[in-house]
Amino acid sequence: MRRLLVAFAFVTFAVAAQAQSYPNRPITVIVPFPPGGPTDAIMRNLGERMRQSLGQPLVVEYVTGAAGTVGTGRAARAAPDGYTIICGHFGTHATNAAVYPINFDVVKDFAPISLLPINPYLIVGKKALPADNLRDFMTYVKTNPGKINMGHPGVGTGPHLLAILLQNAAGGRMNYIPYRGAAPAMIDMIAGQIDLMVDQVQNSFQHLRAGSIKALAIASPTRNASVPEIPTVDEAGAPGLHMSLWYGFWAPANTPKEIVARLNAAVVEAMADPAVSKRLTDLGMEIPPRDQQNPEGLLARQMADIARWTPVIRANNIKAE
Repeated sequence: MRRLLVAFAFVTFAVAAQAQSYPNRPITVIVPFPPGGPTDAIMRNLGERMRQSLGQPLVVEYVTGAAGTVGTGRAARAAPDGYTIICGHFGTHATNAAVYPINFDVVKDFAPISLLPINPYLIVGKKALPADNLRDFMTYVKTNPGKINMGHPGVGTGPHLLAILLQNAAGGRMNYIPYRGAAPAMIDMIAGQIDLMVDQVQNSFQHLRAGSIKALAIASPTRNASVPEIPTVDEAGAPGLHMSLWYGFWAPANTPKEIVARLNAAVVEAMADPAVSKRLTDLGMEIPPRDQQNPEGLLARQMADIARWTPVIRANNIKAE
């Protein structure tokens, strides 16, 4: 018993000492998607400001594949010492578990750190779409089943799921065409090859301003400051059809709470920085309320979307091919 007590005291002291000296080397942030996308934009804007708070740089490692499950699995297996974390989102930590066969648990194998900026979705269409507002579009879907081709960035992604609910609300049927990301789908929609997309504000903004596409609604309970003229789905005829692509930082499970708190404080400071906040909002992103910028806020958002979207995925037999 005396030996056990000594060993326990040693481990406790070692963990406390590690947390007090953290961080003393660069922190690797796994981004489970290719560079250049919204996740990358969040890291570019938060990373430098977090370095000032932590005293160490955040080094991005792109680990791509299978809608983010490869990188997420890498993060789940990393040492729980605070030197490897992941910048994930709605897909990696809420819906992928119901779509892909994965060998880790998106909840139990991670320690949430902080909810990050939120990217609302827009329902957008090609310029020649035979509807200029969401109500007319839903009527068209109902009276012309199978005539709308909807492009999405992958089976089981947020845009795919939201479009299914939109179809159900309209009482009609659309054709779903998967792409290897939102960018190639947008190219085809501008060219008139597909009719509809559900896309992030950040991605669609420039095309809307150029007049290359039209917007039907934003899938949010409030209008977005970057596109204030676009009505919400509640205003446009599909109340409650809300979906945003939220992001978050996670560490591997069993990361010491003191280290999680240190990382969380750096994130909160970064998002409170006026320059950082302006750059993110200029991209169409929304900074979450201060009382949600904590591990509990991220976990609550994650669990709510797992509960909401897993039944939708199963009811529509959505599986990765």
